[in-house]
Amino acid sequence: MEARSVEEIPTGEDWQYEPKWDGFRCLAFRDGDKIFLQSKNGQPLARYFPDVVSNVAKLPQQQFVLDGELVIPLGGALSFDELQLRLHPAASRVQKLAATHPALYVVFDALAEGKSYLKLPLRERRQLLEKFARSNLRSVKGFRLSPATTDLSLANEWFKRTGGDLDGIIAKRMDAAYASGERTAAVKVKRMRTVDCVVGGFRYATGARVIGSLLLGLYGEDGLLHHVGFISGFKASERRALTEKFERLRKPPGFTGNAPGGPSRWSTERTGEWQAVAPKIVVEVAYDHFTGGRFRHGTRFLHWRPDKDPRQSTMDQVEHREGKAMALL
Repeated sequence: MEARSVEEIPTGEDWQYEPKWDGFRCLAFRDGDKIFLQSKNGQPLARYFPDVVSNVAKLPQQQFVLDGELVIPLGGALSFDELQLRLHPAASRVQKLAATHPALYVVFDALAEGKSYLKLPLRERRQLLEKFARSNLRSVKGFRLSPATTDLSLANEWFKRTGGDLDGIIAKRMDAAYASGERTAAVKVKRMRTVDCVVGGFRYATGARVIGSLLLGLYGEDGLLHHVGFISGFKASERRALTEKFERLRKPPGFTGNAPGGPSRWSTERTGEWQAVAPKIVVEVAYDHFTGGRFRHGTRFLHWRPDKDPRQSTMDQVEHREGKAMALL
């Protein structure tokens, strides 16, 4: 079941509210000794999370299908960086990471226990999930039952914590069956925020000598400019002028702290090459999530800020906003 984005938390007696955790969506299948973990797009996850597979095998229930989120607690918060490190081709490396920082499986739906629950309304599935949790999850470490409520005021309190461990709020219709792959029974709400960043570099578009993205930085307490993300999606009519503007500003090192890395592990097209520029241009961008020292999702261009001193673009703009929600687990 997928969720479509909306601007506000829906109201009414027909809605159940849940935290939207900052992790990997995961379906867990068990049929006796056969255990399978699957991402929301159908990719196998078991080889990357042997600790979760081991925990699933310890549960008393022998047949079930669960829907939930894989997260890794680190330092009192959830670390998305640690999750990404698990996607490593070497099994020995994955085993070492699993032993050092075990993952938690946060469960929020029950899809089957010997028989399918897919056609049951969420109201009944939640009752069955809570019963499953009482009989199984309390006896084995590595699992958490994700909280759920019909209380809008409590959902709003959760929403205020969005940005650190929480990726937003999910609202689901209580009378709806589990709509696999559809966006008809659930909505998600994220908090959009703004921040002033310094442009520390740019990348050319693939196959063209025009700007594809601008690389964003914020100054840390150490006085260094750290790379935190990028903006892209400029209109074709704007790119030539932007390219000329930033080519004139080319000057290393661009970022004096954490710098952009190499090619993305998720894309074979994006080049790792980037051009450093003098940190003179400030841009205001909108974002929804900042964790691990960078924007988790894409940012959106709002305004150029010629009135801002680049040194005012500091990390505390985002760090003080990022709430911790581990207490909910």
